[in-house]
Amino acid sequence: MRRLSSAPREDWAALVESQGLAFHRSAHPEGLTRPYWDESVHYVFTMDEVLALEEQVEELHRMCLAAADHIVTSGRFADLGIPPHCRAAVAESWRRRDPHVFGRFDLRYDGTGPAKLLEYNADTPTSLVESSVVQWFWLKDVYPEDDQWNSIHERLVDRWKSLTLQTGPAHFAWTSADETGEEAMTIGYLQETAEQAGLVTAAIAMEDIGWDALNHRFVDMEHRVVRTLCKLYPWEWIVAEPFAPHALAQQVSMTWIEPLWKMLLSNKALLAILWELYPGHPNLLPAYLDGPRELAAGPGYVRKPLLGREGASMRIAAPGVEVETDGDYGREGFVHQEFLPLPDFDGWRPVLGAWVVDDESAGLGIRETSGLVTDDTSSFVPHRIRG
Repeated sequence: MRRLSSAPREDWAALVESQGLAFHRSAHPEGLTRPYWDESVHYVFTMDEVLALEEQVEELHRMCLAAADHIVTSGRFADLGIPPHCRAAVAESWRRRDPHVFGRFDLRYDGTGPAKLLEYNADTPTSLVESSVVQWFWLKDVYPEDDQWNSIHERLVDRWKSLTLQTGPAHFAWTSADETGEEAMTIGYLQETAEQAGLVTAAIAMEDIGWDALNHRFVDMEHRVVRTLCKLYPWEWIVAEPFAPHALAQQVSMTWIEPLWKMLLSNKALLAILWELYPGHPNLLPAYLDGPRELAAGPGYVRKPLLGREGASMRIAAPGVEVETDGDYGREGFVHQEFLPLPDFDGWRPVLGAWVVDDESAGLGIRETSGLVTDDTSSFVPHRIRG
């Protein structure tokens, strides 16, 4: 694994926008000099490294599914801060194995040892367009003889083909609250993969979904029943809102992508539960729910909110390091994970976003930052596998 410089394509901004990355200018806070999409650098992997990472990702995914089963069978919903009113529905969703499509692991990896799990974005993962499409076209333009860890698009299309969905259009929903356009473009891309699989689809904002009180069904703006809903709207928001009882009651009569049981995996309490179930596993870092334990007197720890996003509300406490990020997450609780700094490549620290589609490893997207916490100031950089 190496970080190399390369000349950006002359018309790179127009190219990435035409390929769906229309939000690359708005995805960053104002005032940053580095663009969100940065092809002036890229990472190079060997095929052996990628094959090893693929195996590790699929093993992590299997472990996470086993952890979900453990949470349900032992009734550990309170450890995840899952509200009592939806615990039975979450458990039933898991027992039915309601169908799922995709997720993204965030990993620490430096090319010299096993990848370490930082978190699992299992419910509403983003950076999909840039991982699947934009960096692939960069590779074909700049390094056409090389390869890339990237079968995301093909696997998404195949996954939609394999699902048995109810009649009527599959609805794809974003939220109007997202001002960057990232969610709309991401859900639009997912909708495109479903259409390539032969599905009839419809786009809708979450805020425009209505409730038909007579027939007890969700409906769209044309009063069509919503039978399949793919959303980039987290389940922890849905179950806290006024229509939550309707959503929970519609678990069998609708197909939800991602399903309700993904609440078990999109929660950082998973990190501590995995460490309990697989202590000392080479792809895990020690993590605890009841405090930092031995980490406080040793390597240090990162305190992460169970439902935090974009590095907000985190605290790093380690020898010579004290960092705390802004945010209002943490009402549900925190997990304490061993602090292992991201590797340093020329002053920049990458996080590997490894994609899983239909339970199989599918590709890689890399975000990097100059700090110790990957947040909304980080940049996405492409990668290639040496030919």
